[in-house]
Amino acid sequence: MKQLAALPCLLALAACSGKPPAPVSAPAAASTARVATPWDDMEKAKQRAADVQKTVDEQAKKQQQQLDAAEQ
Repeated sequence: MKQLAALPCLLALAACSGKPPAPVSAPAAASTARVATPWDDMEKAKQRAADVQKTVDEQAKKQQQQLDAAEQ
């Protein structure tokens, strides 16, 4: 009877020992997809605002040059 009780214990120990299982998903560093952050939309809006300001500055410069040319 003692031998029968020892057998499941030995089988359980053998099943639990060994190397750990391989991870199911790939690590985050290996992933090439970029994760969106809450700041992405803010950065896009900031870039659009900078582009608009650049356009406004260019138009103001052209208008000032026209006014300067008209005065002379």
